[in-house]
Amino acid sequence: MAEFSPVQIELDVWRAVEAQHRVSTMVLVDTLDEQALLERLLEQSKPPVAQPQRALHWLLFTPFRYPPLPSGSRFRAPDDPGVFYGADERRTSCAELGYWRWRLLLDSPALDAIEPMPQTVFKTPLRGTAIDLRQPPFLAQRARWTHASDYQACQDLAHRARLAGVQMIRYESVRDPQHGGCAVLLSHAAFAANAPTEHQTWMLAVYRNRVVWRLDSIFDQAAFEFDTLAWRGDALNQQA
Repeated sequence: MAEFSPVQIELDVWRAVEAQHRVSTMVLVDTLDEQALLERLLEQSKPPVAQPQRALHWLLFTPFRYPPLPSGSRFRAPDDPGVFYGADERRTSCAELGYWRWRLLLDSPALDAIEPMPQTVFKTPLRGTAIDLRQPPFLAQRARWTHASDYQACQDLAHRARLAGVQMIRYESVRDPQHGGCAVLLSHAAFAANAPTEHQTWMLAVYRNRVVWRLDSIFDQAAFEFDTLAWRGDALNQQA
């Protein structure tokens, strides 16, 4: 581990994903038995879950189950194993997902907006060895780690870190205007529990000039709004 000096850390992270409701399959069938059969058939059509990950809640193993996009993601090259992205704060996790929903809207000229849709925001504990790109010696190359569209440096770093046995990389969010803290798991072994400790349902509405999140609760009026002006340069760079 000459290149890296990882430290043991523990933290909770938030992740935002599209809500998965069984009601979406219920509308296709007439009975609960038919729905159960349909759910099983759908499950069989998906990539298999690796044996060591089968004890995990599906929200935790899903990012390790599917291949990445052809270009990969910030810390996952196209031929790399799965990774799990999380954020220190709910706001940051919402900014990350909100950005990509907004990009979807930009790629749909016929749409003026994406109407409010339910999203799942959940918290889960992590424990493992980590490096932190916000600290020396990595901080000196901050521009490489935070580039809006060129992920090559991050992917190369993650590949070397994985080979060195590093389980997590701490970094700053590029999509959150406040640059909140994030973590990417390179190994499912860094989950400190087999299931999330908290689930929330949020409604996400996407417009060309803003992205709005509202907690779906009568007891809490939490909401986040992101001005998309800050993201426009990122989108243009990725389309170039």
